[in-house]
This record gives sequence, C-alpha cells and structure tokens, in this order.
Amino acid sequence: MHECRLVEGETGLVASVVDGDTLVLDSGLEVRLVGMQAPKLPLGRPDFTAWPLAEEAKTALERLALGQAAQLRYGGARRDRYGRALAHVEILPEGGEPLWLQQAMVAGGLARVYSFADNRQCVDALMNVERQARKSGLGLWPDPYYAIRPATDPALATRHDVYDLVEGRVVSVGERGPIAYLDFGRDWSTDFTAVLTAEALAALAEDGIDVKALRGKRVRLRGWIESHDGPSLRITHPEQLELLDQW
Repeated sequence: MHECRLVEGETGLVASVVDGDTLVLDSGLEVRLVGMQAPKLPLGRPDFTAWPLAEEAKTALERLALGQAAQLRYGGARRDRYGRALAHVEILPEGGEPLWLQQAMVAGGLARVYSFADNRQCVDALMNVERQARKSGLGLWPDPYYAIRPATDPALATRHDVYDLVEGRVVSVGERGPIAYLDFGRDWSTDFTAVLTAEALAALAEDGIDVKALRGKRVRLRGWIESHDGPSLRITHPEQLELLDQW
C-alpha cells in the first residue's frame, strides 16, 4: 500500500463544471480530476455517443463543487497536453468539513479509478473506495456498459479503444526483450493479452511482485483495450493490475 503524498497547488472558486471529471476555476484554470474517470460526454466531438450516466456524473460534480472554494493538490505530472491541471481537488465549504472530490465521486459510483505511470498518488485509497461502490452496486456499476469483462470473452475483440476492467486467470507468461506478456488463452494471436512495459515490470519488482509468478493467478486489469493480433491491454504501472488470489 502506497502512502498518499500530495503538495498544495492553486486555490480558487469552482466557476463551472465541464463534465463528471473536469471543472474550471474562477481564474480560468481548467482542472482534470486526476486518479478517476467519469463517464464521458461528447463535448462537441462528432460521432461521439455519451457514455451511460455521463449527465448524472456531471450533475453530481456540480452539486459537490460548483461555486465552492477549492484547493488543488498535486502528486505527479501537473499539466496534460491540453494545459489542464492534473490535480486532486479538495472542496472547502464554509463552516463544513473538507471534501475530497475524487473520493466522493468514486464512492458514489459515478467514476472509476483511472491512473497513469506519472500520476499514481492516492490511487490505492481510491481503489478501496471503488471496491465498496462496486460491491454496493452504486452508480455506473450495475450498468452492463461498465461490467468487468472476463478475459475469455470473445467480445473483447470488438472493444477497441474502450476503457475496461478485465478479469481472468493468467495461462502463461512470456517475455520478449524488456516487455512481458500475460496470456489469458492458449492462442496468443487471438486471445486476450496484457502487455507489461519495462517500467511496469520494474515498478512491480519494487513492490515484490515477480511477473513470472503470475502464471495461474487470477488478476484484474484496467486500461484501454487495443487490437494487435487479438485484444490487448497495455500495463505501464502496478495500479493497473490487481491481484485477486492470496499470495
């Protein structure tokens, strides 16, 4: 379990809410709530269909944050390629207790944990909250769109460029240069595969996890589904891989 270490950043009033994981301060700074992903809205993108519960997630964030004082806290990369702040956000209601927006959204089932190799702080805490929301069937979790996919599900082959949670037992572990592969079927060219980068392998080793020992273990993965000789998911950091068996 990693500690949650953040440093204080900007403050301001929440002037508007773009969607379920993005807000704008009165300074004009657009803030992406790092560590979580809410259902997506089209936001002007042609041929993009809103994900289920996208409007509900935006409404929930508005209810929690709009017009409130906010404190930004950083634990990794501070800006994305669009110039948005990548921050954990604490709402400071007058006369009330501080509210961690990421925790509130994930706890209500209106966002999933979503992390990056350069922004891993507080993800463990959010994962615990997500498990409770999923167990309680809150928000998006009962919706089939957000179901945890079995690694053996042939439909994964049709879910290219979709963010999914995938669960299954590792059939074999292969290595090719600095990259490792977790295979979830006998046919590596068509069955689902997790691709672990060198950075992920090094970070897992620091956590005491030997990737070769994952053979025969049940795991839950999260990330964007890609299509390379069958469906695959790229693992760049340990928080994308949950161990479901006792070690």
